[in-house]
Amino acid sequence: MAQGQDGITKTTKNTDGPVGIAAGKFLCGDIDMRIRGDGLWFYQGSPIGRKELSKLFASVLKRDDAGQYWLITPVETASIEVDDLPFTAVEMLVEGKGQHQQIRFRTNLDDFVTVDDDHPLGCDHDDVTGEPRPWVRIRDRLDARIVRAVFYDLVAMGEERKGEDGQDFGVWSSGRFWPLGSLESAT
Repeated sequence: MAQGQDGITKTTKNTDGPVGIAAGKFLCGDIDMRIRGDGLWFYQGSPIGRKELSKLFASVLKRDDAGQYWLITPVETASIEVDDLPFTAVEMLVEGKGQHQQIRFRTNLDDFVTVDDDHPLGCDHDDVTGEPRPWVRIRDRLDARIVRAVFYDLVAMGEERKGEDGQDFGVWSSGRFWPLGSLESAT
């Protein structure tokens, strides 16, 4: 990370290749590919209109130890730009109730994950507005931002529970309580 002239911390691109993960034989550097905050993929400034093509690229997407995103095949490795998180969780499915419920999310690319120890649910906050920004792990170090409408449905299922720092608010899935925030900080 480096601090720009405007005082905003920015990720500096690593031109030596991915940090801490295996790369393809040839390093192609940056390609003009971007994933917008709403999960839409772009190539050379134009949206990739076919979901199947975005799914193909997503299948080789990795995030390295430095937080940079890469498309990695056995032969080639190229870095891409991701505005926020590479996926969005656009639908929530719930089976069961209370501590025995299972919460599943469907992503914008039709991947399904159940919130569990391998696919944790979390919530950070916007640095400027303080608004909650919930996410769910899809695989490895790749997360999906939970869209607002789905987050509202998730909050409607939430409950209070005594946490380490006071009263937490969260949901149950796979036999575990997943805190979404502290009620103490909301007052």
